[in-house]
Amino acid sequence: MSQIFEKLVPYMNQAMAFQAALTLFEWDQETLAPALADEYTANVIGEISQAYQKIMIDEQVKKLLEKLKEEKNFSELTENEKAIVKEWNIIVEQLDSIPEKEYSEYARLQAKAGNIWEKAKEEGDFSKFAPCLEEIINYKKKFISYRRKKGSYKKKKDYDILLGDYEPEFNMEKLDKFFHEVKQEIIPLLKKVEKKNTEIDKSFNHQSYEINKQREFCQWLAAYVGFDFSKGVIGESAHPFSTNLHNHDVRISNHFYENNLESAIFSIIHETGHAMYEQGIDSDITLTLIGTGTSMAMHESQSRFFENMIGRSESFWTYVYPKLQKTFPDNLRDVSLEQFISGINKAEPGLIRTEADELTYSLHVLIRYEIEKMIFQEDVKIKDLPKIWNEKYKEYLGLVPSHDGEGILQDIHWACGDFGYFPSYAIGSAVSAQIYHHLEKIMPVNQYLEEGNLLPIREFLKEHVYQHGKRKSTNEILLDITGEEFNSFYYIEYLKQKFQ
Repeated sequence: MSQIFEKLVPYMNQAMAFQAALTLFEWDQETLAPALADEYTANVIGEISQAYQKIMIDEQVKKLLEKLKEEKNFSELTENEKAIVKEWNIIVEQLDSIPEKEYSEYARLQAKAGNIWEKAKEEGDFSKFAPCLEEIINYKKKFISYRRKKGSYKKKKDYDILLGDYEPEFNMEKLDKFFHEVKQEIIPLLKKVEKKNTEIDKSFNHQSYEINKQREFCQWLAAYVGFDFSKGVIGESAHPFSTNLHNHDVRISNHFYENNLESAIFSIIHETGHAMYEQGIDSDITLTLIGTGTSMAMHESQSRFFENMIGRSESFWTYVYPKLQKTFPDNLRDVSLEQFISGINKAEPGLIRTEADELTYSLHVLIRYEIEKMIFQEDVKIKDLPKIWNEKYKEYLGLVPSHDGEGILQDIHWACGDFGYFPSYAIGSAVSAQIYHHLEKIMPVNQYLEEGNLLPIREFLKEHVYQHGKRKSTNEILLDITGEEFNSFYYIEYLKQKFQ
C-alpha cells in the first residue's frame, strides 16, 4: 500500500461506517420501524448523512486524491486501490459542490418521504404525495445546478447527470436508441401474442394461497436459488428491495398477496439475484468504495437473469414445481407443469410494473423514462404527472389506472429520489439476455436446471461478475464474458424467440 493511499484509509473506514448506519436505518424504516418514528429518525439520518458528506470531501482527502492523480503516485497503487481512488474522485465530484446544510436537509426529506408515499399509495391519492415529490424534485434540480459548476458535468444535460449516477455508460442518446428498438419490435409482437394468449388459463394463480405457506416456500426458494442465510436475512415491506452493509450482511424483503401466488415467488427470485451479487463481492474490497455492484444496470441484470431467464424456464420448474405442489396440494394438484409454465409466461398488458411479464416489462420502464425526461428536460408541472402517466399507459399498454395507487404511485423510487434509476431495469434485462446467450454456448444450462444444480451457473457469475464489485464497469464485464460490449440484439431476439 502506498503511503499516500494509506493516509486515505481512515477516512474511508469512517465513511463506510456512516454508510452502514444509513443502510440499517433504511432497512428498519421499510420493514420494522413504527409509523410515528419518521420525524425523529429523519433528524438522525440527516446528521449521519452530513457526516458522511464531510468525511468524503474533507480538504485533506481532496489533497491526497490530487497527489494520487500524478502518474508516478498512481502507478504505485494496486488494482484495488486504483479503482477506489477512481470511485472516490467520482463521489467528490458529486458531493463537493452541494452545501452541507442542504445535503442534510435532503437526507431528512428522503427519510420521511417513504411513509408519505406509502400512505398516499394506500389511499390511491397522488395529491397526498405531490408536495413531498415536488420538494424532492426541486432538490434534485438544485443539486444538478451545483454539480454543473464543477468538473465533467458542465456540458451534460440535466437528466444525463442523473442517469450517470446509476449507469455511467448510458445517456439519453443511447437510451433513446435502445427504447426505440424496444418499441419497434415489442409493441407489434405484443399485439400478435395477446390474441394467442387468450387461450392460456392461469386462474390457478389467483386462488387463495395461505400467506404463511407462501413465506415458507419463498424461504426455501431463496436458499435453493443461492441466498446464503448465514450472511443475510429476509424481511417484509410494501415494495420488495435489497440492501447490504457488506458481503456478510445482505438483506432483502418480500411482500405477499393471498390471491397472487406469482408475486411473492418472482419477487423473491428477483431480490435473491441482487443478494447473490452482493454476497459474492470479494472480501478484500467489501467495506470499501468499490465493494458493491458496479452499476444498477449490472445489478438489475443479475436479478432479471434469475427471475426470468432461469426462473420462468420449464427446466427450472421441472425440479422446483413438485415442491410447490406439495406446499399447496389443494390449489395445484390438478395443475400440470405445462399449464403452470404457460401461466407464468403469459404475456398480457397490466398496470403494475413489478407484476409485468417479460414482454411488456420494458414498456413499463419506457413510460417512466419518458416521464423523467419530461420532469428534468421539459420542466413539466407536478400536478400534471398522473394525467401524463395515464395517457402513456393508454398509448403503450392500452390500459388506464382506476386510481393513483395502481398508477403513478405504484413505485417507491421517486420517494427515494432515485430519478435515473428506472432505465437500469430495461438495460439490465438486455444485459441478462446477453449473458444468458453466452452461458447457453458454454454450458448445458437446461440440464443443470432440470437436475436442480444451479451451482455451475452461480460459480460462473461469481467469478466473472460478482467478485469484481466496481473494479470493472458494465461494458468491461460484458467484454470479458461475451467478447463484446452491450448489445441489445440478444434481448430483442430472446423475446422474439420466446414469445413467437
